[in-house]
Amino acid sequence: MPRLRAAADDTLTVALVVPLHGPGGIFGPSCELSARLAAEELNVSGGVLGREVRLAAVDGGGPPQRVAAEVEALVRLGAVDAVVGWHTSAVRKALAPRVAHLVPYVYTAQYEGGERTPGVFLTGETDEAHLLPAMRALAETMGVRRWCTVGNDYVWPRETARAARGHARRCGGRVLGEAFVPLGTRTADFAQVLRRIERARADAVLMLLVGADAVRFNRAFADRGLHERCLRLSTHMDENMLLATGADATAGLWAAAGYFETLATAESLDFNRRYALRFGVEAPVVGSLGESCYEGLRLLGALVERAGSPAVAALRRVSETDGTVGYEGPRGALRLRGNHLDQRVYLARADAFDFDVVAQL
Repeated sequence: MPRLRAAADDTLTVALVVPLHGPGGIFGPSCELSARLAAEELNVSGGVLGREVRLAAVDGGGPPQRVAAEVEALVRLGAVDAVVGWHTSAVRKALAPRVAHLVPYVYTAQYEGGERTPGVFLTGETDEAHLLPAMRALAETMGVRRWCTVGNDYVWPRETARAARGHARRCGGRVLGEAFVPLGTRTADFAQVLRRIERARADAVLMLLVGADAVRFNRAFADRGLHERCLRLSTHMDENMLLATGADATAGLWAAAGYFETLATAESLDFNRRYALRFGVEAPVVGSLGESCYEGLRLLGALVERAGSPAVAALRRVSETDGTVGYEGPRGALRLRGNHLDQRVYLARADAFDFDVVAQL
């Protein structure tokens, strides 16, 4: 099907693909609000190449092929000029080959690494950049040697678990067992996994669970008393999930990410101020997952401005010269290296309903 011309050349319409239901729905609202703030701030500054940025929300929480088909239809009809958002790697794998050659696609999730599809640009942290340093920090400071891995059953957790085996060896330890569960796993269905962790006498669990699944696992973990003797490390844990978990179940929980709401930098504090002024103090908390969508809109704007066009070929040309595309945002001054955003990463420890950022990795 040929792509039709967009209805209005004075707008840049972006499909915002974020989970509005399912396990990831717990942080979907913060994704939407962060993206709205980015779009509004871009528009106040004159838009992107003088075009007003508009968002078209797409629920990224459905089956990957269904989400990909919906977004592709919007693209081919000329209804959207770009795609941005947080969604699982399974959705990305289905979506990238269908749209990235037609419109720019900015993927904002922390992920397993290795994405090289032309037209895909990534703002999220990669496993190599923050999982290995986080595991090393826990090995050195907390004496962690014996790991177990628990994840959802799709590409990101499985690829990350494979990498974690090597990371554990580099840190003088080993992974004793792995378990993968479907998205949407109920609390009771974690019982067998928890028994395996107990029998292994693990020092720590690498937790690769999405949204509400991580919340249910955390509660079941604490109900069994494992939080008193076994740490947990997640590269996918935001403040909304922490609040849902409850203070009684967060002891011994660690997270690694490029952004935390409690990050005490000038850029982060200023972002929190602007977000609260725009949406109110009772708006959904913005952690790394929601805030990533702000970064996605900002990167798209910087790419298009630098290239002088939203055409994929033009964006690819400017991205191939490392360091020429960048901007300043809540995560500080950032630059594009190839098709990945280069950024700082932090390790934080859960403290009831907040994260205490303890180190830059």
